[in-house]
Amino acid sequence: MFDKILIANRGEIACRVIKTARRMGIATVAVHSEADRHALHVRMADEAVHIGPPPANQSYIAIERVMEAIRQTGAQAVHPGYGFLSENPKFAQALEAEGVAFIGPPVGAIEAMGDKITSKKIAQEAGVSTVPGYMGLIEDADEAVKISGEIGYPVMIKASAGGGGKGMRIAWNDEEAREGFQSSKNEASASFGDDRIFIEKFVTQPRHIEIQVLADGDGNCIYLGERECSIQRRNQKVIEEAPSPFLDEATRKKMGEQAVALAQAVGYASAGTVEFIVDGERNFYFLEMNTRLQVEHPVTELITGIDLVEQMIRVAHGEPLSIRQEDVTLTGWAIESRLYAEDPYRGFLPSIGRLTRYRPPAEEAGPTRAVRNDTGVFEGGEISMFYDPMIAKLCTWAPTRSEAIEEMRRALDGFEVEGIGHNLPFLSAVMDHPRFVSGKMTTGFIAEEYPEGFEGVTLPDEAIRRIAAAAAAMNRVAEIRRTRVSGRLGNHERRVGADWVVSLQGQSQAVTVDADRSGATVRFADGAETRVESDWTPGRSLARLTVGGQPLVLKVEKISGGFRLRSRGADLKVHVRTPRQAELAALMPEKVPPDTSKMLLCPMPGLVVKIDVEEGQEVQEGQALCTVEAMKMENILRAERRAVVSRVNAGAGDSLAVDDVIMEFE
Repeated sequence: MFDKILIANRGEIACRVIKTARRMGIATVAVHSEADRHALHVRMADEAVHIGPPPANQSYIAIERVMEAIRQTGAQAVHPGYGFLSENPKFAQALEAEGVAFIGPPVGAIEAMGDKITSKKIAQEAGVSTVPGYMGLIEDADEAVKISGEIGYPVMIKASAGGGGKGMRIAWNDEEAREGFQSSKNEASASFGDDRIFIEKFVTQPRHIEIQVLADGDGNCIYLGERECSIQRRNQKVIEEAPSPFLDEATRKKMGEQAVALAQAVGYASAGTVEFIVDGERNFYFLEMNTRLQVEHPVTELITGIDLVEQMIRVAHGEPLSIRQEDVTLTGWAIESRLYAEDPYRGFLPSIGRLTRYRPPAEEAGPTRAVRNDTGVFEGGEISMFYDPMIAKLCTWAPTRSEAIEEMRRALDGFEVEGIGHNLPFLSAVMDHPRFVSGKMTTGFIAEEYPEGFEGVTLPDEAIRRIAAAAAAMNRVAEIRRTRVSGRLGNHERRVGADWVVSLQGQSQAVTVDADRSGATVRFADGAETRVESDWTPGRSLARLTVGGQPLVLKVEKISGGFRLRSRGADLKVHVRTPRQAELAALMPEKVPPDTSKMLLCPMPGLVVKIDVEEGQEVQEGQALCTVEAMKMENILRAERRAVVSRVNAGAGDSLAVDDVIMEFE
């Protein structure tokens, strides 16, 4: 077995590979840019080598810099993770020339399957059903528009070397095809160093289901079931699960056998994924093959018990597969939620900054439940604008899908992240969404269910009452603490009144709190009573309570006159006042936010790629105003209505913070 491997990646996937290597007794080498000098993967590895400035094209995808790190450390093999150099045949060739093992497929398989155009042609020749499209390279936007019209809108514009949603656009008309072609080309060049673009038919009402394959150098190949990846935003997966709630055993077998046949047709070895679009009748169409480890591989590991990274290392070392197809069993259900540094209340735009609090739920593995968190960050660390916004992959496992969902709900409720915008509230909202719970989702789920964006969760009355009871009981504990801190003598509990008014989500509820040593009974004005028990103490940011006999987890932050409480995707300002305070509060005027309707504000930290308008120019509704790049994605900002540009405050190349004024209008 190898003595030392280098991980040519960063973040959570680098940490993930290090964990398996450590268990196998293999030393590890991390590489890092200047921005990642203090990153978690650098801390975890046995050795670390600095390879360049923050931009990926000057560090993580600079082949010669990575090769120098290999020579410097004497690493015998390289695991590329995903993204960056993982599907770059030139990198695999450079390793081969150096006599270093590539923990991935042969160069020929990378070239054949890593190129989306070539892979479709090979799939067709292998008898795999494929989506209609144009397999040739597209030279310019005019040709893209012409081809799109011939295929028929809507179409998918994709980077040939793409992955992870980068360099991908859906176009519904000629204008979107023209813009999408250029944006996809720019993103592809920046992310992969390859700006080739192709176009295929976009299948409406699709489900995205992929098959995990595993092959060795002796021609043995098996499939490890499927993953449902239909919950996507901007063509990037957000929530995955295994198995799919939609497939039957016959379809699973058919898809798996086709995936294996395709892998064998190109002499594949290592772990890989064959992606399919599946329609409502369970007809499936080949999309692409990812010749690398997938982001969502943990859910497959949880239902099969197979460590895919270990298998990749063993195959790269020349070992045959020790697992046969008949050995593969799918046990229970696993769900993965991707935690992104994106603000769901700002259209999921990237967020950067310091993680002032980062406390994931405890990992555990048992016969009836499991929690796993693959991460590459730590409390106090920085989220950079230079890389992918994913912070962690939270996974849960249970014997059934409904139980796995419930485990995920609890895990998300207990996941504390502060200092940046993040999508935890949205993930919680999806777990409670009836369409997700029923398993009846498509890749259009987010666009269809949140057409105006995510604006938080409005909790039902029953949940509001439970949180009101919890807040009243917590407020009593806080008031007792306050009287103690004040230094007053005597029976402090008698100084804390029993009658309170709890206001949240537009409702005010009068309650009476009857406390004892084990908790409190909260009585509402209609006579209903709710028992609240908890060991929460003021200052703790997480409260685990039992309310009405049912568990409730709240993220807690003190505000004037109450708490900021977050639970199940809802972000609530909860005020707990005496009856007299409540009367006076009702008379207070509401603060009106400043008028920014005549300004274009930067919605995320990023770099201005170009300004499309000039001062004095009249713009129309929907017209492109400027393009801002953040975390490797280009974002076109458009006019919301007709106006005249009075002032432009930024130019191409400028770095902007959130809410910086890009331009003003008359």
